[in-house]
Amino acid sequence: MRRTVVLVALAVTSMVALAFLIPLGLMIREMARDQAMSDAERQAVALAPVLATTDDPALVGKAVASTRAGQLDRIAVHLPDGGVVGTSRAGAGDVRLALVDARTATVEVPGGAAFVQPIALDGGRTAVVEVFVPEAEQARGVLRSWLVLGGVGLLLVIGSLLVADRLAAQMVRATIRLADASSALGAGDLGVRVDPSGPPELVAAGQAFNTMADRVRQLLAAEREMAADLSHRLRTPLTALRLNAEALGDDQAAEQTRLAIDRLEREVDLVITSARRAGPGEDPDCDVAALLRERLEFWSALAEDQQRPWSLRGADGSVRVPVPGTELAASVDAVVGNVFRHTPERTEFVVSLQRNDGVVGVIVEDAGPGVAELSEAVQRGRSSAGSTGLGLDIARRVAESTGGRLAVDRSSLGGARVCMWLWQRPAAPRSTRRRDRRRTRPAR
Repeated sequence: MRRTVVLVALAVTSMVALAFLIPLGLMIREMARDQAMSDAERQAVALAPVLATTDDPALVGKAVASTRAGQLDRIAVHLPDGGVVGTSRAGAGDVRLALVDARTATVEVPGGAAFVQPIALDGGRTAVVEVFVPEAEQARGVLRSWLVLGGVGLLLVIGSLLVADRLAAQMVRATIRLADASSALGAGDLGVRVDPSGPPELVAAGQAFNTMADRVRQLLAAEREMAADLSHRLRTPLTALRLNAEALGDDQAAEQTRLAIDRLEREVDLVITSARRAGPGEDPDCDVAALLRERLEFWSALAEDQQRPWSLRGADGSVRVPVPGTELAASVDAVVGNVFRHTPERTEFVVSLQRNDGVVGVIVEDAGPGVAELSEAVQRGRSSAGSTGLGLDIARRVAESTGGRLAVDRSSLGGARVCMWLWQRPAAPRSTRRRDRRRTRPAR
């Protein structure tokens, strides 16, 4: 595209330059010839006073020799008696025609042109002065003028090419940026935007692209939020259903019902985790205090149904942690959901937020029976309460993503105490594989 614009500018500028330079060059050549003929006419007329006073060949010869053209043997005087002073180059017919018509004439002769000027004398006589003008005199300065015109035309063409190249480069850069942004958006980068520049059409296209990208991001975020919210709403009846299933007894139908509820709960957790995963355009950090207030308000409805006393401590103000809000919300829901699943109704629980020297702690305590095997509680797929163990594993991965850790021990209320320690300035994430090996080594 850039090359095409430059070639079009070259063609247009060259045609315009030639349309002006060719006539101008021809006019300069004609002006040079006219100037040479005018100079010859002045030299011919300069002999008129001498011829008006005398027609003596000797005196006329001295007058001719005193002129510049006469010194170069370029003037010839045809006297009324037929004599000729100097070297004549014009033919006798041309001289006779000038005498008859009594007007000046330019006669082409070998090597140049002869300017013939009739001069009236007394007694009705007429003399003719012939001035020879060589071709070099007629073209004096023409070549230099043509070179100057050619240089000016070349500079104009080069200047137009540079301007066209800059304009084309600006347009091409804007097009390339728009194409790159479109490719990035198609690859899943929802945060990509373009700075509209270039021609008005490309500016409008860039603005339309930014509007489209914002709309796509909003639609995807709304879709994820809707999926997560619907899944969260399922948790309340799902938890109540689990509690009711625990009271069914130990027969095969009750066990199948509990297994079905477990599978359903795992699917709901998977939907929440997938929907809450940070997208390409999501903020990499969140306000943990505001998030705890929001999630505890959500769980308060179920707590009220089960007559569970609960409280939220230290969640005033704003506390930022380097974890996407969707991931932290999923981990908080997993830990709080464990309280409802593994403790009887009317069991008190407390959620606390602590901050000290760049470390933020999200602590969930309950007054239930506690955790029997503390060392196995945070291992994926291991649980002493008969569950999948995925809830604490989600919380552990979120804590370790900031360089922190997850701790499970006894609480002051008598039950379990789950602590997620998050670093506000993320350190290098710890190796989960090594930790799992160290913890499982004694069991081997």
